[in-house]
Amino acid sequence: MSVGSPDTAQTMQRVRVGLTGLAMVAVLIVLASAVFTSANREQAISAIGASNSAVVANMTAIGNTLGEKIKEEPLAELGAAPSTTSTEKTDAAEIARQQEAQQNGEVR
Repeated sequence: MSVGSPDTAQTMQRVRVGLTGLAMVAVLIVLASAVFTSANREQAISAIGASNSAVVANMTAIGNTLGEKIKEEPLAELGAAPSTTSTEKTDAAEIARQQEAQQNGEVR
């Protein structure tokens, strides 16, 4: 064995061990992927008397009798924020008349 050249047998063994390790990791990843894919394809098992999730989802979508207003303002529905929509129909001219009447002392 000379001072400047590495031992080729030892180098080849290290390369073989490294490639074998990489191949084993790849095989494990493929195996795990196959197991998880087959688990996702199976039908969910439901208990006797349990509700069907597809039916419940359709019931909530169809049975929504609350207005579109609540969909737009979930915080107002919970009471965490005031509603931005008003139930009264008022316009700028009506508000101006009310303010003018208050300033003149007229009571409406």
